[in-house]
Amino acid sequence: MSTALEGIRVIDMTHNQAGPACTQILAWLGADVIKLETPGAGDVARTNMADEHGESLFFLVLNANKRSLTLNLKTDEGKDLFRKLMSRSDVLVENFSPGALDRLGLGYEMLKEGNPRLVYATVKGFGTYGPYSGFKSFEPIAQAMGGAMCVTGWPDGPPTLTWAAIGDSGTGMHAAIGILAALQQRHRTGRGQHVEVSMQDAVANILRVSLRDHQRLGGVQARTGNQLGRTVPGSTYACAPGGPNDHVFIFAQAQMWPAFVETLDIDELRNDPRFATREARWENRDALNPIIESWTRRRTKHEVMRLLGEAGVPCGACQDTGEVLDDPHLAARDMIVELDYPEREGTYRTVGCPVKLSDSPVEVTRPPTLGEHTGDLLEELCGASPEDLERLRGQGVA
Repeated sequence: MSTALEGIRVIDMTHNQAGPACTQILAWLGADVIKLETPGAGDVARTNMADEHGESLFFLVLNANKRSLTLNLKTDEGKDLFRKLMSRSDVLVENFSPGALDRLGLGYEMLKEGNPRLVYATVKGFGTYGPYSGFKSFEPIAQAMGGAMCVTGWPDGPPTLTWAAIGDSGTGMHAAIGILAALQQRHRTGRGQHVEVSMQDAVANILRVSLRDHQRLGGVQARTGNQLGRTVPGSTYACAPGGPNDHVFIFAQAQMWPAFVETLDIDELRNDPRFATREARWENRDALNPIIESWTRRRTKHEVMRLLGEAGVPCGACQDTGEVLDDPHLAARDMIVELDYPEREGTYRTVGCPVKLSDSPVEVTRPPTLGEHTGDLLEELCGASPEDLERLRGQGVA
């Protein structure tokens, strides 16, 4: 069966998370993603967080379905091979510090001369222009500068980081969208282009509703913890047996209130005028929330979720990371998969592709070992002979 991006070759010059997240989803969707790495070193994520079992899980969860090619771009022959590779590729994705590839003579303006159809994607902390363009960034910096930290947390607490990587993986998803758009435009024009996504830009885009509230409600809004808007119930509630993650999030809009009350079967909720309207429930939330929690505390979070979900009331168990890995629904949707990697002891679990296409289902395959496909790729794309490969390896070029 063909894949959605079959025939698209992507050169992945990224490291850590934002860039690899972008190229991994392109690989899942069928692109031939070639991870270009430095001989003997590779992506810093391979070793920076390695454990007693071998190469780091951080690297493995971001580099499935790719091939690995090692090439030393600080050598003239390495640059020549790279240019030949780029002349036969569709997309390049890089997240080096600003100007790094230009200094090597491998920036967009140079490469498009040899391949006008090239889509050259750049992932940066603050982009290549603007007052902050020379600054470096990591996930927390992007969240801070994009506004996410100042809307997260409790009113009496500091701005708070969210561990969902909206700055890194969120930027990677934006970059993938930009690449797909540029490829679509290339179908019409025959020309590639430079695609750029900054981490700050991506976070600001994800934060658009809070930016709306700033204008709609007149300035910076106080942090609200887990409370969503002025709907009650519209927050987290503790459940049995009382562990740190034994909570559910319940959000019952006005039209769902009758079903919610019927499920809880508490007469006070049916008859008390303090809870008769959405506005009244908000004004009397300090009385209503304890009543709701007295019901949830007698049930596990998954039981609460089942009861309310079957009644048509949105409710989700606050699953810890272990529960996510074991979630039967995610398993049924191939979102948690088990892979074997030759450099580690035993198997590991990782996420699958969140985009489901009816005509091209995704099979998640293990990440490549460092330089695993170097010989095949240099022969296939650069015409290297076995003797060439032996010489290139001996000279530290490949």
